[in-house]
Amino acid sequence: MSLRVRERLGLADVMTLLNAAVGVVAMVAAVTLGPGVAARLVLLAAVADGLDGIIARARGGTDVGPYLDSMADIVSFGAAPALFLFGATFEAISLALPAGTPRPGVVAVLAASAVPAVVVVFSLVRTALYTVYVGEDENRPGIQNTLAASILAVGYLAGATSVPLLLAGGVVLSVLMVAPVPYPKLAARDALAMGVVQAGAILAPAAGGRAFPRVLLAAALAYMTLAPWFYWGE
Repeated sequence: MSLRVRERLGLADVMTLLNAAVGVVAMVAAVTLGPGVAARLVLLAAVADGLDGIIARARGGTDVGPYLDSMADIVSFGAAPALFLFGATFEAISLALPAGTPRPGVVAVLAASAVPAVVVVFSLVRTALYTVYVGEDENRPGIQNTLAASILAVGYLAGATSVPLLLAGGVVLSVLMVAPVPYPKLAARDALAMGVVQAGAILAPAAGGRAFPRVLLAAALAYMTLAPWFYWGE
């Protein structure tokens, strides 16, 4: 039996796969090139995630599309931000260990992996439950894992590099992914506006005193805190 890949995958699916590929590069960058590069790649994966939805609505999706999208989300907005957090906090955690800590390298790895593991677990739970139980036209309970990952990444680019803040943010955003609060779908006009700012945050994160990341962070936090009650939606 043939998988008939060329017949069963569409253009939107190709964009979804590109999203996953960028997520893998972000994971590699997090432990080789540093958290700043990884953060920009996570934002790039979020752009690809938005584009696959636009393409699917314009040209039609495929039966396999929702499954690919869910799996790509785990890679780019579960595993990639987790490794970003590890890369952004490991050195500071290592230096903070008390003198005489037995096997400090192992302890540092375990300590720096705790919150990243929480991020992955909650992203898995949200994606699985959303895929099975939430319809396409329903408001989405909990913040999107794309939004959670983007807030972590853009916050770092905006200058929020404090290790306690990053770790606390990872835990809070993880819990919010499964919070029983319905979130409306982002309107196309707002998605486009945020996409432009997001491109600026990726290409020139330091320009204008970190203007692009800070504007994007403010918009993302505003949506996260206000959208369930005040967002006009589509």
